[in-house]
Amino acid sequence: MNCHYLAERITGLRPELSPIDVARLTLMILAQCDDERVFSDDKGLSAALHNASFRLEAASDQHAAVATELERLSADGPVDCTEEQLWVLLRAVKVQSQVLEIYTEQPSLV
Repeated sequence: MNCHYLAERITGLRPELSPIDVARLTLMILAQCDDERVFSDDKGLSAALHNASFRLEAASDQHAAVATELERLSADGPVDCTEEQLWVLLRAVKVQSQVLEIYTEQPSLV
């Protein structure tokens, strides 16, 4: 199975998706699944597509929340870091590592 074929099948199942979303989901699905037989029918592909969509949406939501926190933190200007500010930075690093894991399927932080 190649990316082009899988992208065509995804587009057939979810024609409302933009080409960029199809490309993202295609790569995520291929990275997540070692057994191509899962994609042999629409039911298996739909399940893989649902799982990838959920993971992408969750990561996007987390990323947006952390971006807001970081924006608020940077608006404070250069000050001594408080414990809360350090926790914001640690959460940001963790969320970024989770986003990388979604795309690579490899742990980014040990």
